[in-house]
Amino acid sequence: MFYWLIFALPGLILGLWAQARVKGAYNKYSKVRTMRGITGAQVARALLDEQGLTHVAIEETQGRLSDHYDPRSQVLRLSPDVYRTPSIAAAGIAAHEMGHALQDASHYVPLKFRSALVPATQFTSRLAPMIFMAGFMLAIFAKTEIGYYIAWAGVALFAVAVIFTLVTLPVEFNASKRAKQLLVSSGVLVGNEIEGVNKVLDAAALTYVAAAVTAIGQLLYYVMLLTGGRRR
Repeated sequence: MFYWLIFALPGLILGLWAQARVKGAYNKYSKVRTMRGITGAQVARALLDEQGLTHVAIEETQGRLSDHYDPRSQVLRLSPDVYRTPSIAAAGIAAHEMGHALQDASHYVPLKFRSALVPATQFTSRLAPMIFMAGFMLAIFAKTEIGYYIAWAGVALFAVAVIFTLVTLPVEFNASKRAKQLLVSSGVLVGNEIEGVNKVLDAAALTYVAAAVTAIGQLLYYVMLLTGGRRR
């Protein structure tokens, strides 16, 4: 339990802090209207068209902060609060998702790599911990050599999920950078409105950092258990 806390606590603390920042920034700037009174959907459409991405559709999807860009169908899906609301928070989130569409159009390598990892990550993130624990129990309690091999296979599978969280960082940071630049250069936001967008998107970026730290901590914990158990 002590060692688990050592590896898990940094990600847990960072995750809680990031969630608090996201909630605070979003709640604040979702109530601040854009000077031009344009909704998130209108922001996304204006930026997409300006960049020549008229073929990318924009749809409303259910859920809160469920906004995402689907590279397979080339559709930008925005949650109702973002799609319909003329707020600074909605403008920032919509522009961020538009940034992913721009990455897709420019064949941004980290986005392509992350998209390729999605099927494997969905599979390994669920299965890897079970494989690891099954192998670890066999190795420790049944004292079988095959248990260590099974456990290390679980570690290898979980490493795929860790790689996914690491690749996600440049993808998300770059999308936010593109969004901020385009919001200013296009004139969609004026004055100090970009400051609110910065706070919303910077807070959101922390959640991806926290996810990466958590995943790395869990991977290191697995490795520590195996190497420690082998020495014993």
